[in-house]
Amino acid sequence: MNDSATTSTALKSYDLFAPDVLGDPLPLLHRIRAESPVSWIPELESFLVTRHADVVAALKDKRLVPGNLGQAFDRLSPAELAELEPVRQSIALWMGHTDEKDHVRFQQLLKRYFTPATVEGLRPRIREIAIELIEARREGGFMEVVTELAYPLPANVIAEMLGMPTADREKLQEWSRDLLALFQLADFETLRQSQRSILEMQDYVRALVAQRREEARDDLLSMFVAAEREGLVSEDEIVANCVLLLFAGHETTANLIAMGLGLLLEDQGQFDRLKADHGLIPTAVEEMLRVRGPASTLVRIATEPVEVAGTTYPAGSHFLLAMVSGNHDPEVFENPDTFDIGRKPNRHTAFGMGAFYCLGAALARAETAECLDVVLERMPDIRPAYDEISVVSSPPLSRHLASLPVFF
Repeated sequence: MNDSATTSTALKSYDLFAPDVLGDPLPLLHRIRAESPVSWIPELESFLVTRHADVVAALKDKRLVPGNLGQAFDRLSPAELAELEPVRQSIALWMGHTDEKDHVRFQQLLKRYFTPATVEGLRPRIREIAIELIEARREGGFMEVVTELAYPLPANVIAEMLGMPTADREKLQEWSRDLLALFQLADFETLRQSQRSILEMQDYVRALVAQRREEARDDLLSMFVAAEREGLVSEDEIVANCVLLLFAGHETTANLIAMGLGLLLEDQGQFDRLKADHGLIPTAVEEMLRVRGPASTLVRIATEPVEVAGTTYPAGSHFLLAMVSGNHDPEVFENPDTFDIGRKPNRHTAFGMGAFYCLGAALARAETAECLDVVLERMPDIRPAYDEISVVSSPPLSRHLASLPVFF
């Protein structure tokens, strides 16, 4: 085991922001994984972890805790940070951004609602929404998948779970677009807009909480209000985490659905294979998560000296865990750059691991699987209405589709 003299100067550094890397990070990640499994990224002042085994170990290590969106805020001046203090206080209450004790407390509360039986019970409604969205575009035989299917499907599901009125749901997509900046290297003005949207969302959720105190319903928000009466959670925690659920509860799944359908449209052989055997949908979803999972990286901070890949790093060290790299590690995945909808086993880390494993994983899988099944059934002749797929880079290492127009 090496000593903690692993300063930034002792490690190789790589440019994650080069234009060719933004377009396709995999070639560089394969090189980094082979040359320097833990490397230094000076722009982020973080150590990049690229091997599957090291990513898994780091995700499970309780000494490594989630970073508080450092990418967005670390470059700001003291005056700018002070102006953004309200949004920082809100984020500090989000699951995945608290300490493990508070995270587990809130997670246990959510598990009352996100049971396997609850998720399975949602499948008919998920399917119903997908059918409604597709049939609304039937007459024209054209759909822009990102905005007309991938986003509204999970957005409607989470909005219904929280009891958000139908008339208000367009606001959700507007707010979510602004919140995306928190996970990117955004400038101060963009972050100010993110703060405005979060504060608007908080005011909106507080009004819904007040309604549920007067009249409970059979929804997730009413469950939170009941838990507040039991002293298990505060109103501020309810509001902050409902904002998180409204955003993350559809944003990540929307990206998964869009990227997954994009993969199928780009690989007709795999698409034909899925059309011939709908029983492959579960493994197809897992392969979409591996190849184009919505979360490419996770930030972790060492609370004490910690060993990563055989070297000890001091407390306070920042790590960028590159799941996108680990999920293409040839030591774990045969032909890792090949999209194979029947791949088994598939030990990807798309939803994280350990104490901070994504609680919405089962719901995201169900939404994506039901959407795929409906697309295969209702859009059997789906085909690209574009010359080149429109991929947008979100540094570092993340990508999403700006649009996915199709004929059907």
